[in-house]
Amino acid sequence: MTLPSTPPLLFEASRAIRLAQGALDIEAAAVLGLKNRLGSGFAKAVELILGLSGRVVVMGMGKSGHIGRKIAATLASTGTPALFVHPAEASHGDLGMITARDLVLAISNSGESEELNLILPVLKRLGTPLLAMTGRPDSTLARHADVFLDSAVDKEACPLNLAPTASTTAQLALGDALAVALLDARGFKPEDFARSHPGGALGRKLLTHVGAVMRSGDDVPRVGPQASFSELMREMSQKGLGATAVVDPAGRVLGIFTDGDLRRLVEKGQDLRQLCAADVMHRNPSTIALAALAVEAAELMELRRITSVLVIDAKGLLCGAVNSNDLMRAKVI
Repeated sequence: MTLPSTPPLLFEASRAIRLAQGALDIEAAAVLGLKNRLGSGFAKAVELILGLSGRVVVMGMGKSGHIGRKIAATLASTGTPALFVHPAEASHGDLGMITARDLVLAISNSGESEELNLILPVLKRLGTPLLAMTGRPDSTLARHADVFLDSAVDKEACPLNLAPTASTTAQLALGDALAVALLDARGFKPEDFARSHPGGALGRKLLTHVGAVMRSGDDVPRVGPQASFSELMREMSQKGLGATAVVDPAGRVLGIFTDGDLRRLVEKGQDLRQLCAADVMHRNPSTIALAALAVEAAELMELRRITSVLVIDAKGLLCGAVNSNDLMRAKVI
């Protein structure tokens, strides 16, 4: 059996760049074209979703399905419970995931996806609201929808005007616009976002408290105000913080002595052997509350241009210490 020969490649660098630039121009125009078509339908969609006691169920076939998965993920991570259900699987049992308390966001550029249109009567019987995102307002999907979002584009970025390119970019942008409007209406805050992203960098910054990363107990260098200079230096060297707290008998912070303080004393040529902790400490040092976020400790260090900060409890007693290395190990900075 003779296999068909592979046509020769017609690669030309300048042509490839021109086509890529043209594709970006077409897709940018497709997204910008959505702006003037946003109106009462978009506002109604936001209002419907805000009033749900259930979830947004996103559906779409092919490339629209891939976009739908991303839209569902974006909604879910910004305060709107959402999931993706494949239309073909829906007609084979997955419709049981959808209730009258939910809303279905159906995505189809043509609005004539057979798998989607097949389940429209079932959604109607369930009483589930239908939000359609399609490029054809006269399509079956749009006509059956309670609310219609127009995602039409003039042409695809594909040179053959066949592969879904500009149309899927428009769908994705419209989904993002919906998510942004919803999170604003919900009063969604960075800490809300962090709760659904505990493993990410933002989650670590907004969910990690000082108490989780600080040094505590015997690992916190501390001396009394009458400690000799040699005792002070021994405590600093053993604990490796680059500083030591000076506390009263009850544990309240009186001051701090740091590597920088030592350097400045040496530069002055001062006789250190006769000094005690109270003589050399920096009074009223920067402290941070045990309940504070670790990122607040990082911000305090940056503001004061220091590398460590003492941690105090609600009674003002020393309970820990944290430095920039501790925060870096915890991936807070």
